[in-house]
Amino acid sequence: MREYFIEFLSFEWTRNFLISFFSISLFLFIGKFFSVKQNLIIAKTLSFCLLIVTIVSHYGNIESGQWSLKEHLPLHLCSINSLICIFILFITKNKKLFEFNFYGGVLGGIVAILTPQINDYDGSNLEYMIYYLSHGLIILIPLYLFYYLNYKLRKLSWLRTLIFLDLLMIILIPINRFLKSNYMYVNEPPNVKNPLIIGEWPMYLIYLNMIIFILFGITYLLFTKVLYSKTK
Repeated sequence: MREYFIEFLSFEWTRNFLISFFSISLFLFIGKFFSVKQNLIIAKTLSFCLLIVTIVSHYGNIESGQWSLKEHLPLHLCSINSLICIFILFITKNKKLFEFNFYGGVLGGIVAILTPQINDYDGSNLEYMIYYLSHGLIILIPLYLFYYLNYKLRKLSWLRTLIFLDLLMIILIPINRFLKSNYMYVNEPPNVKNPLIIGEWPMYLIYLNMIIFILFGITYLLFTKVLYSKTK
């Protein structure tokens, strides 16, 4: 097992990006032709698919003897949002949870697809497909809820989400030290080339927080003032 990095703008990167982009776009497009009840069934089916992908991923790592507290707890941003995507439609509607899922899932998933780092890669297609399916779904599901199931972003939701994310990162620093892990990459920068990572610890966290502040704000404006209004 090894970490597998896909070079930015390589043929492999471009192919995977285009497949992900068009697959997500297709689901968002066809949602226009269904009722709210039908779209709820579709969204729950997507959540169930993500559950299966998550179970298969953990089972594969357990079966191969690779699973560990250090690397496989659901404490990375994308893993946390995977769990939210799986359960959000099966609990009482929670606006704060959706807002965290929207900013963290959509933006986190996009960054993961733009800068792919596949852990526990054994040369087979399984982990490869799991990586893109899981990250594609944490982008698609919040967008589907936003456009077709009346989940909306409230005023200052981007700022509240950023504050909660900062608190989560602070909590994870001592947990990572205890486990000798690096969940959410708050104790050291990831190995993959990431344009959002500037400098070494702790300065890269400060720069990252500034970038996230801007990205969350832009995302809020886009989806409340531009992209949402165009779909009405």
